[in-house]
Amino acid sequence: LPGPPFTHQQTPRKMVYYGQTSCEQDTERYLDVVKYVFSCYKKEVPLVINTMGWVKGEGLLLLIDIIRLLSPSHVVQMDVCDWKAMPPLTPEHVHFSAGLHTKGKQQSKCKQLAAGGMESWKYSEGEDMFAPQHKLLYVHPEFPRAGMAGEARVHSGILRDMSILGYLGHLQSPDVGAVLPLHSLVPYQVPFNAVALRVIHTDVAPSNIMYAVNASWIGLCCIPEEVRCQTDGPVLLTQTPVCDCLGFGIVRGVDMEKKLYHILTPVPPENLRLVNCLLLGNIAIPNCVLVGQQGIEGEIPYVTSDYNYSI
Repeated sequence: LPGPPFTHQQTPRKMVYYGQTSCEQDTERYLDVVKYVFSCYKKEVPLVINTMGWVKGEGLLLLIDIIRLLSPSHVVQMDVCDWKAMPPLTPEHVHFSAGLHTKGKQQSKCKQLAAGGMESWKYSEGEDMFAPQHKLLYVHPEFPRAGMAGEARVHSGILRDMSILGYLGHLQSPDVGAVLPLHSLVPYQVPFNAVALRVIHTDVAPSNIMYAVNASWIGLCCIPEEVRCQTDGPVLLTQTPVCDCLGFGIVRGVDMEKKLYHILTPVPPENLRLVNCLLLGNIAIPNCVLVGQQGIEGEIPYVTSDYNYSI
């Protein structure tokens, strides 16, 4: 309501870095993340849950799972003009319809998810843990093209870039003056063996991991286990943890000789001391950061125009 997200960024009370713009490839981890973040809600103030816009097919089933999981008091459903594919999400509909990972009432038993993921979702015969009691507030817009998804993906990408740029703005001095390019700011030096590393969205061979990490956007996270490494690193995780994210940064260099990551981040030092895990996801640094580097003679680092379009 106060404006686009990048104009009023705040530090969250609890945050997880999911690392992808869509949860289509890993809905179970998405539900694990939702449950993990929701666990810190103490119910001392009202909570508004802003669900995502994927409401067709499996997205609708996932939304039903989320309503079951979070048990909201009210559901506000905004209809799309001239589109009847989405049913009204009444308590009865949510109660009797199968979700993506949960079953409706008539099928009685909840589907068990991956081991260790959602044990608390299991319930015995006769128990009715998920009977929804919410009130449905149904909004039907009258103006043309309301809710049409045509340019939504483009707009969301632009807004995401603006949010990243707004976040990186905290690296700048509060004094009004020239904006410093990122390559002129002094990064933190982080030893390889001080933090665990994980690429969320794809499998990367250990021999190529540093190529992937270099010049990338990372989540600065805290896993409960102590990072132990017999060598001087890097420490590679075999699974993506669901853990607290304390902020974000850019790996602006990797020193293979001294075994150091060079990281730019506006996260304050007292919080950085808690960081022991770097998560690399499918979120790109905005092009303008790389293309618009000031004071560069010759080729711009990490930018190329000399490639074969047919490949």
